[in-house]
Parts: sequence; structure tokens; C-alpha cells
Amino acid sequence: MKSKTLIKWMFAIVVVATATSCAKKLDLFPQNDLTPATTYSNAAGYKSVLAKVYGGLSITGNQGPAGQPDIAGGLDEGSQVAFIRMFFNTQELPTDEAVVSWNDQTIHDFHDLKWTSGDPFLKGIYARPIYNITLGNEYLRESTDEKLASRGIAGADAAEIKKARAEVRFLRAFNYWVMMDLFGKSTFITEANLVGTDLPKQITRAALFTYIETELKAIDADLAPAKTIEYGRVDQSAAWSLLARLYLNAGVYTGTARYTDAITYAKKVIGVSGYSLQTGYGKLFMADNDKYKNEIIWAINCDGLQTQAYGNTTFFVHAAAGDDAAEYGVGGGWYGYRATSALGNLFPKTGTGDIDTAKDKRGLSFYTSKFKGTAAQSAIGDVGDFNTGLHVKKYVNIKSDGGAVSDITKTFSDVDFPVFRLAEMYLIYAEAVLRSGTGGDLTTALQYINLIRARAGATAAISSELNLQFVLDERGRELYWEGHRRTDLVRYGLLTSATYLWPWKGGVASGTAVDARYNLFPIPAANRTANPNLEQNAGY
Repeated sequence: MKSKTLIKWMFAIVVVATATSCAKKLDLFPQNDLTPATTYSNAAGYKSVLAKVYGGLSITGNQGPAGQPDIAGGLDEGSQVAFIRMFFNTQELPTDEAVVSWNDQTIHDFHDLKWTSGDPFLKGIYARPIYNITLGNEYLRESTDEKLASRGIAGADAAEIKKARAEVRFLRAFNYWVMMDLFGKSTFITEANLVGTDLPKQITRAALFTYIETELKAIDADLAPAKTIEYGRVDQSAAWSLLARLYLNAGVYTGTARYTDAITYAKKVIGVSGYSLQTGYGKLFMADNDKYKNEIIWAINCDGLQTQAYGNTTFFVHAAAGDDAAEYGVGGGWYGYRATSALGNLFPKTGTGDIDTAKDKRGLSFYTSKFKGTAAQSAIGDVGDFNTGLHVKKYVNIKSDGGAVSDITKTFSDVDFPVFRLAEMYLIYAEAVLRSGTGGDLTTALQYINLIRARAGATAAISSELNLQFVLDERGRELYWEGHRRTDLVRYGLLTSATYLWPWKGGVASGTAVDARYNLFPIPAANRTANPNLEQNAGY
């Protein structure tokens, strides 16, 4: 069992866990009832809610004694309301980096870039961040100085709770960033909005950008200094990382570029003592990747015993596996997800057209005993045929030290999901410099790129090669299947246009351009029916 204090809170203090359903999903509910007077009656109660706010990113169920799910509406817990799984589906499936063989409901519409406002998967990913935000708002309402005083909570307990408020505000900002990136506009609620009163208003993309930016800057002094908080919780470096990502995409979000600010905040993270690239790329995605805090800035904790869910990294390792499931560290494969040949084309090739792993070790993530990542294997003649396509073995439920994983049945994953890594900050710095941001320089940008490439065993880039296309390709080689690709292709104007095509883009074998409206997802129709304050995105 991993020694992760945050996970221990969630299960030793926060919840009683009982596996009752045929799918072996956990029914999770607080030990005390859900009224503020009891939940927040002591410091332990506050800690339990804090863990629940974090847990909304890794687990899906809080069905409780009455059997009620966190998110109602007929959605499947494992596939449609789990944050990590749905974030992956929205960020990777519409791109060259992922395609799925299943034919569940509308899942093929994601790679085909033809989703509608009635899509049940979109209904789930819209609901999950808003639910997480609602939990955070409750914590903030109940942790004011007045509330703490009224409950007799003082001294060190009160100080710890007040410090945790900054973490909750970060998590709320992060969830709003997801909404802004995927949907543009969003339902908008803060601690000032009481549940069950007026219908929430909608916030525009530009206004939401300003809100997220303001919140992240406001909490800076209250967050723990970089690298001083326990693993799995956020500190200043997590906030700086989100700001760097926010500013890199500011031109998309607001129409005004903020590349200088992207450089400023990437540099703040890079300059933190103790951060370095981890030797051995694959270790960052193994079952004991919690050891590699030198590169992982913030990760969503997953544990095979204590965060049992089918929608966290359990999904990553099972869905990419087939008959070769043992090589992924799981008991069985789901025969589902792989990448297109376009991702493989970013890597150096041998004379026969296969990925040359000797020239870029990151290409080893495409090799298993059954699917060798060869040129012939990479071609997809039939999307529904799992035996074709570039198979991805990036996430494996195997420890780098050879030790045993938590779940001896190898059903649930121990792999944590890295949200921010140092390598991303290097790439943000390089791209922002190339896009004429100030405060950085091309020499340093090239150095950062070559640190990443050296770790991969790839040939060092030279200054004449360093351009925006090279950085985009390097992002693809380094960050594939980590939830970046759709955002990157939108920023480069490539997601929907004919400028860059990949297999089965738009539902056509050779790829085709699609309507520009697919740069954003639609506001789910069910949400607009329930709340007339919500306006639809253009074209839907």
C-alpha cells in the first residue's frame, strides 16, 4: 500500500468503503451525516471534506447509505462521470493521439469530431467539474473565521484549516480551467451561491479567464511554499504551473496573447530548487511514480486498494491492453484504446519505417510482445479492430523497483496521474519565447528542449531546427496521453482545419477537415433545459 497521507485521509478518516456492486465499484460515504453542524464539528471533519474535494478528481462514487450517486442523470460512474477518464476522452480522442475500438453509445463521435449537445459523455464531463466546484464552495463557506469560532475550533487546528482554504481555491480554479478549456463558457458558482436557491448564472470565457487568474494570484502567499507540502496536495508551484499553462493559451481563451506571462511563471517553477527531470521517462508512469517528486509537480493520487474506480488510471492501463495485459500489470485487457500512425510519425524511424527506439526511448511506450509499434501495425483499416493501430504502453501498473502493487488482483491501478511535470514547463518556456514573449531567450529554450531530448536518448536539436512546429512535435513526443493534445492543436489552429490531417479525423480514413465549431464542446442540452441561464456555443 502506498504511503500517501491524502489517500489515508480519504479512507481512514473520510469514508467507510464497502464493495457491493457487481462491478466491484466502491460505495463511499462519510462516517458522519452530511449536515454542516456534524460534518464540520471538529478539525477531522474539515480534513475529511478537504480530502473529498481532492478525491473528486480520482474517484467517482459517494453513493452513501441511501444509494445515491454523486452525479445523477443516468450516467455510468466508471465511463461517464470519472474525471480522469472523461478528461482523457475530451483531450485525446479528438486528436491523432487516440482512437477507440469500442462502439459504446457515442464514443466514436469524439475521434470523428462530430459530437452533439445531446452526447451523454459530454454531459458527464460538464457535470464532474461543477460538482467538484460545489464541494469546494461548501468547504469555503464553512471555514470562515466566524464559522470556526462558532464551533470552538482555534489554535493550530484553525490555522491548518485556513491554510487548506487556499488549496481548495486552487482546486476550484483548476476545475474552472477545465470548463473554460473544453466548453468556453461555464455555469458559475462560488461560495456566495447557496445550493438550492437561484439558478446559477453563466460566465463567459474571457471573464472566467480573469477569475481563474485572479484566484491563483490571490492565494499565492497562502499556499505552502514549493516542494514543502505532502505529496498529492497542491503548493505554490502547482499554482504557478497552472498560470503558465493558462497564459500559454491566453490568445485562444481571450483573444489577447500573454506569452511573456507564460515565460514568467514557467521560470518560477523551473527555478525551484529540487526540480529536475527524472532519469528514465517510463518511471513517471509506473505504479510507484509517487517517488518521482523531482519532476512531478502535482499528481492526482490513485491507489489500487483505496481509490478503486474504473475511471482513473485504472482505465489507462486496462483500456490500452489486450492479450498482452500482463505487460501492463493488469489481470485483463479491455481491448480499447490505441493511437494513430500520425503519433508514431513524430518519432524517428528505421529503414523499414518502424519506430526507432534507439533514437528516442519514448518510443518504447509503443512496444509490447504482441504489438510491436511497426509501420504495418500502425495502420488502421477498421477503427473497430483493436488489433490495428499504434498500441500505447505508457501507463503500466508495475513498480519500477519490482515490488508488489496494492491490489493483488491487479484490477485497480496504483499509477498516479501527473497533472503538471517539469518537462511541460520547459516546453511552455520554449514555445512562449518562439512566440515573441519576453523575459526568456532562444539559447535557454534550446537548452531546455535538449534536456528533454537527452533524457529520451534523442539527438540534440540545433538552433536552426527550433521553431514552433518542432516544439509542437516535441510536446507530442513528450506529453502524449497526458491530456494536452487537443488544447495544443487548437492553439496551433490544427484541430479542425485541413492543415493537419490524421487517420480517421472527421470519420474519414485519410482524415478530413471539420467545422470550426468543434474547437469547443457544446453546453449539454440537458443542462440548458434545466437552467435557462445557459447559452449555447456557436454552431450547436
